[in-house]
Amino acid sequence: MTNESAIGSAEMDQLSYEHEPRLDTILMVEKALKDCGEYPTKKELLKALPKKIQYQTFIRILNYLESSNKIVISNRRIIWIFPDNPKLKQLLETSFKLGSVLDKE
Repeated sequence: MTNESAIGSAEMDQLSYEHEPRLDTILMVEKALKDCGEYPTKKELLKALPKKIQYQTFIRILNYLESSNKIVISNRRIIWIFPDNPKLKQLLETSFKLGSVLDKE
């Protein structure tokens, strides 16, 4: 049995990163995503940040945002899906639930 198999996956996550991203760095990435006119790729978003950050930190932030349901990465594009998105709010306000349509029939 190797040392890796004896270590839990949560412990491996902590061991594989030298540090956790700071809150201001996470907020900087969130703001850049919200301010993008279109859905960027990882490379485009990294270049659009006002300050340079390490790629490992950048990927860690994207993993956090995806696991907290703030973004979705689809077809190599990053899409901000958190409900504070004005486009998404408008879509939710103008849409209707499928169940209510089926009940009327």
